[in-house]
Amino acid sequence: MKHSFKLIGILILSAASITLSQTSDSINKVNQPFQAQADSIAPDHSGMSELTSAEFTKNMIPGWNIGNSLEAISNHIRGNETVWGNPKITQKLIDSIKTAGFKSIRIPVAWSDFTDTTNYIIDTTWLNRVEEVVNYVLKDSLYAIINEHWDDGWVIPTYAKQEYVNDRLASMWYQIAEHFRNYDDHLLFAGTNEVMYPGDYGTPKKEYYTVQNSFNQTFVNAVRSTGGRNYYRYLLVQGFNTNIDHTNNYFVMPADVTEKRLMVEVHYYDPYNFTINANSNITQWGKWATNPSKRETWANESYADNQFQKMKTKFIDKGYGVILGEYGVLSRLNLGSETLNDEFANFRLYYMTYITGSIFKHGLVPVYWDNGYTGNNGMGLFDRSSGAQSYPLIVKAIIDACDTNNTTGMIDYNELPSKFSLMQNYPNPFNPTTIITYSLPKTSIVSLKIFDIVGREVDTLIKNKTVSAGMHEVTFDAVNLPSGIYFYSLYAG
Repeated sequence: MKHSFKLIGILILSAASITLSQTSDSINKVNQPFQAQADSIAPDHSGMSELTSAEFTKNMIPGWNIGNSLEAISNHIRGNETVWGNPKITQKLIDSIKTAGFKSIRIPVAWSDFTDTTNYIIDTTWLNRVEEVVNYVLKDSLYAIINEHWDDGWVIPTYAKQEYVNDRLASMWYQIAEHFRNYDDHLLFAGTNEVMYPGDYGTPKKEYYTVQNSFNQTFVNAVRSTGGRNYYRYLLVQGFNTNIDHTNNYFVMPADVTEKRLMVEVHYYDPYNFTINANSNITQWGKWATNPSKRETWANESYADNQFQKMKTKFIDKGYGVILGEYGVLSRLNLGSETLNDEFANFRLYYMTYITGSIFKHGLVPVYWDNGYTGNNGMGLFDRSSGAQSYPLIVKAIIDACDTNNTTGMIDYNELPSKFSLMQNYPNPFNPTTIITYSLPKTSIVSLKIFDIVGREVDTLIKNKTVSAGMHEVTFDAVNLPSGIYFYSLYAG
């Protein structure tokens, strides 16, 4: 059976008027060589790659976060991965991630489930549970990244907290590294997460980034000091608040005994009002965004390209891999109407397509942030119980954008809309021209007509024309029409 679609909109014709700034002093304070621990073993290169970290990261693209699970905390109690509403991680779920086409999984972990709070001794039961999840990932020949993830926010980058945090980091990472020392290069460690002074999202003080740089060095020293394969393991160190600009300006690469085994981690959620602000009225992004009340005025496509280019120039071109450890857009399913929900879904899909492609094109590893929740304001792409894809178009967009057979690293968004849709024209009211945007999920014969308020056809913008799948825009010029209300109607199919 053949189906046709008819969509109608309203137009109102108005009568009114047709550089690196880190100091050498700070570097000297941060980059101190490690000292081997008493139970360190000899370096073991077996099962460890000889590639530079920039070369090695090509095997990890794209990546996915199993967020809000092993880092879950309730009333300061750790070690219960289900307290934030997600089921326990299973092999079935990890198998689904592999089947979808992802190559690496970032596993956020809160490690402070202690049996001895004085010496920060991690409970063996918790270490074993994290290892169980790591083994799920490695069983599927994927790469696993484990980190120290927020954990009630004890990693504070101030001079007052510096000694305490470094002691605690060193103790914890020494235990973690020793526990996982025999694993091959499919397991990576990341020292911290989004280190910042609580509530201060501005340009960091010298105190903040200097102390945070010391945390990176402490992490590297602790891992390397255990010897074995950890001597050669790829390690992730973070820029301040994993912010690209702060990383570009204030990050100091830790001293390391093994050349080019360090990777730099940053995150990307720009523009905030579109990506993760559930209370925002910003629901459009990028070149297709036409409504000034719904679109953000910054962080468009060229901005994103420039941000990722900074990381490529500063690190990747010098042999250091860069992990874009978190990015994504939350779902918006209650915007008031199916039309508005569909409009946002199209812009969300476009953002994920373009941003993933740009990350890939510039040589970074895109690692999507999945918090497990697939409903309104969630960022889950998979059902954590069944492993089924809740947003298959977004999953496909991520995978396709990282297709090595695609020489540009970019996918044409014109292939991606899931439904026929006709968006509100802009500007509206207008005089004398306005832009009408529509999308097609498949190539169709299209007619786009304009009618006056009594239903008389006054213009045909498209007449029985074969139009390819994708998002398209048409300019309507009403210079010869009187002011008033007009309707536009799209026929497709």
